[in-house]
Amino acid sequence: MVDRLIEFYGTECVHCRKMDPLMERLEREERVKITRLEVWHNSQNATYMEKVDRDEKGRRFCEGVPFFYNEKTGKKICGEASYEKLKKWALGK
Repeated sequence: MVDRLIEFYGTECVHCRKMDPLMERLEREERVKITRLEVWHNSQNATYMEKVDRDEKGRRFCEGVPFFYNEKTGKKICGEASYEKLKKWALGK
C-alpha cells in the first residue's frame, strides 16, 4: 500500500467545499499530494472509509465527511479544520 494523505468527501458536502482552498494551499506550500476519495456516490471508497474510520476498539471515529486520514501515521481529522491542523496532520506532527 502506498502511504497517502486522503480526504474522504461527499460531492454535495458544503463543509468539504470549504476545505478545498486549504488543501490546495497545503499541497502548494508543503509539496504534498492529497488523494480525494468521494464516498457518497462511490461504494468502494465508502467501504474503505468505513474500514479506516475505526478506533482500536472498532468504534467509528468520524462517521461523516470531510474525513482526513494519513495512511503513514494513522492520524485522522474529522470535519472542518484549520490550515495549521491540516499541516500537522499532513506532515505527521
